[in-house]
Amino acid sequence: MQYILLTIGFAFLIKGADLLVDGASSLARRLKVSDLVIGLTVVAFGTSAPELSVNVLSAFKGNTDIAVGNILGSNIANVFLILGISAIVYPLIVTKGTVWKEIPLSLLAAILVAVLANDQFIDKQNYSVLTRIDGIILLLFFIVFLYYSFSIAQNIKEIEAYVAIKQQSAFHSLILIGLGLLGLTLGGKWIVDAAVFIALKLNVSSSLIGLTVVAVGTSLPELATSIVAAFKKNSEIAIGNVVGSNIFNIFFILGVTATIRPIPFHSSFNFDVAVVIFSSLLLILFMFTGGKRKLDRVEGIIFVVLYVLYVIYVVVRR
Repeated sequence: MQYILLTIGFAFLIKGADLLVDGASSLARRLKVSDLVIGLTVVAFGTSAPELSVNVLSAFKGNTDIAVGNILGSNIANVFLILGISAIVYPLIVTKGTVWKEIPLSLLAAILVAVLANDQFIDKQNYSVLTRIDGIILLLFFIVFLYYSFSIAQNIKEIEAYVAIKQQSAFHSLILIGLGLLGLTLGGKWIVDAAVFIALKLNVSSSLIGLTVVAVGTSLPELATSIVAAFKKNSEIAIGNVVGSNIFNIFFILGVTATIRPIPFHSSFNFDVAVVIFSSLLLILFMFTGGKRKLDRVEGIIFVVLYVLYVIYVVVRR
């Protein structure tokens, strides 16, 4: 039954995020909010809503291993699995801004987590924890990221591609938002409860389930968006969606989670943080191979292979 609930939970989570984006986009348009603001806030939030829902519920329930594992696992899956598959579908040519600003910013986010979460080694304390102050620091970085996003978004053309075209009535929009929030809440609850049950049943840690099953499940919206963009040969959306999601996951979602409840950080997570850092460094390196800012099919295959090896290692070590 718990395995069925896990599957239904993912379905509710993803559909809930979709309904929330449609309803909020439509309502924002009725309130004369610009498409630019909708694209940078509502839609960006919508693709990361599954991670946020799972993490907030995990924090309230005290299952912080699932919360940390979800974010780290999602960021690893985003680069190695999602970008890897997208590059195999169609080689991804990347803008100069993404190479020099956005990918390094996602690298900075991972390094910041490594520094903030390692009190045990840096301050010689008995344990490590992401405190509420650490959460606020991450949220402040998120504000800087939002400012950067708004500053460059003025140059984005056809912003309508990021938002729902159909405008609903105010009542219908509110119904969609309500259903979306309900889907996110129920889906997130079922996923967290099922993940804890499965971890106990299989005698594995909650962090393992968070790093693998929950992480991939909550990354399905990014996977769908990037693969569709790759099929349409829209490299900027395919890679920008993933890089933006990784920044959003750490600065906003992990920041919110730590602000709600301080998160104990086990030293075993340092390997996963190192993999997140390595994935960003490798992505930057691949941007300069072959004389183009491009992620080609061979590099995409390398990413997918690395993800499979990572999952095998995580399963074996726990």
